[in-house]
Amino acid sequence: MNQIFDFLFGQYADSSTLDITLEIIAVIFGFLSVWYSKQNKIWVFPTGMISTSIFVYLLLKWGLLGDMMINGYYFIMSVYGWYIWTQTKDGVVTHPISRTTATEKKISLFIFIATLIFVYVVYVVFDKWTSWTAYVDTVTTAIFFVGMWLMARRKIENWIYWIIGDIISVPLYFYKGFTFTSFQYLFFTFIAIAGYLAWKKNLDNLKLT
Repeated sequence: MNQIFDFLFGQYADSSTLDITLEIIAVIFGFLSVWYSKQNKIWVFPTGMISTSIFVYLLLKWGLLGDMMINGYYFIMSVYGWYIWTQTKDGVVTHPISRTTATEKKISLFIFIATLIFVYVVYVVFDKWTSWTAYVDTVTTAIFFVGMWLMARRKIENWIYWIIGDIISVPLYFYKGFTFTSFQYLFFTFIAIAGYLAWKKNLDNLKLT
């Protein structure tokens, strides 16, 4: 039993109680954010902003620039998404759940490529190409940047990006030594799958009306 515990949480031996507590709080609010997103509830954004704020602080402290940028971007896009989701016209939501248009697909591709280039430059400037994880970070950052933009615009395809990024992040964060965050992404994967199915059902129901 002790060996299993050490394997899962041994990396926290040198971590402060404050950092561990903050990571757990960030994970809880991150879980709530994804859950509210699945439910198509506006609370996805305030809970997400709390989680990302904490992670920005922790990841900056830990020197994980790629991960920090992801969460900083999440925070900014949460403000944007909060605004978009609350827009109504004559009592009707102006941005309901929908599929991406041809233009939005092109923008998504642009965001993905631009993010790859941006993260590459940042890592070169700060000399962060010290491990294979840096290459994976670059790709996951681009995936999540697109996913967050699509979620802010209430596009069902956002869930596909989350699922792919979450699956990659589970072993990645565990390897980095952040077990709680790794578990968070594991839960995120299942919620993202459920979220996609729930939003698809919503779209299917709209077709029948």
